[in-house]
Amino acid sequence: MTAHATPADGPAASSASGFDALFADLRQRAARQGADGPRGALTYIGPDEVRAAAAEVRSGRTVTLAAPVETRPGPDDPDPGRHEMTAWAAQDTGPGLAFARDRFAMNVHGDADSHLDALCHVIYDGTLHGGVPAATVTEAGAERLTVETARDGIAGRGVLLDIPRLRGVPWLEPGDHVTAAELTAAEEAQGVRVGRGDILLVRTGHRRRRDELGPWAGTRAGLHPGAAEFVAERRVAVLGSDSNSDVAPGLVVDVGYPVHVLAVHALGVHLLDYLQFEDLVPLCEAERRWSFLCVVAPLRLPGGTGSPVNPIAIL
Repeated sequence: MTAHATPADGPAASSASGFDALFADLRQRAARQGADGPRGALTYIGPDEVRAAAAEVRSGRTVTLAAPVETRPGPDDPDPGRHEMTAWAAQDTGPGLAFARDRFAMNVHGDADSHLDALCHVIYDGTLHGGVPAATVTEAGAERLTVETARDGIAGRGVLLDIPRLRGVPWLEPGDHVTAAELTAAEEAQGVRVGRGDILLVRTGHRRRRDELGPWAGTRAGLHPGAAEFVAERRVAVLGSDSNSDVAPGLVVDVGYPVHVLAVHALGVHLLDYLQFEDLVPLCEAERRWSFLCVVAPLRLPGGTGSPVNPIAIL
């Protein structure tokens, strides 16, 4: 696929040749670092990394990083989750045992609900991560690189980089982007450093803006494609955001989700989309630290390209 830059993209990573060169470089880097296999960058989280992450627990406080599941349609969520009761108290008011029952359906990759993107989610130039043929994703589901890759859960050191805090604003406006330099500046301002096997969480303020001003469609803040260099250099295992990590309108024409392509396809990094950090930030500020144990447990969906998730930060 040929990528064409918009006139105002700025850094070279958004140009046609720049994006293609960055994509090729990151694929090669993932192969050299052993992240081009079926687990992708999850290979960076081994027993040593999990034990080190467990040592981050000090106060023992836990907090969710997931937003409540949306069940009403909105501008950014025209196909919300469907939750319905199949049995309730009014049906069984007599003596003896009865059960309340319900069922739930969800568009996993929507633009409102918190979810994990599996490595089979992103198809680029006819392949998946590691060169797996795109034809392995069929009407029956994906055959390889599915969410089952994370069936044993993801437990590692979470690091939250708060970009609105760095800029002194409540949130980034839709269409704004975060550079690799800003990620480094946020590290320095917060006294933390992202390292091998970390679960990197980048706050743009998307969720706070949505909560205070209401949902909107078509635009969002996210990472500049060049920020994938930071992700690769630090050997990040999982990348998450309160947006979906990609800017809209996009910075690379013909590649609508360049960060998805670079992170999932090139680097094998699972993405956590549309999280919320508004409960976590005050705890981090109170404890004066921005790292913690983070646990993610996706559903076991055979053939699934992703899963709803409720990541938990443990401080």
